[in-house]
Amino acid sequence: MSQTVLEQILGQIRGLDDQELQQVSRAIQARLTLEQQTYNRQAFYRTLRTSGLVRRLKTRPLAEPSERRLVQVRGQPVSQTIVEERR
Repeated sequence: MSQTVLEQILGQIRGLDDQELQQVSRAIQARLTLEQQTYNRQAFYRTLRTSGLVRRLKTRPLAEPSERRLVQVRGQPVSQTIVEERR
């Protein structure tokens, strides 16, 4: 962030009333907390990798999985078929 932008933001903050300052303070604290949690999580994963307990971390999918429809099966349940085939 450039110094000019920072000075503009600080100037705007000086013009806020008490309630608005509280809102800004809460927003800043929420952002800092989120960044601290992210940093802590990354440090935790780095430690796991360094120690050799974990070789690779899987990433979460960006989108939620879509709803899947159940497949209708005729006859006995698939789980029962698997159990019988393993005998």
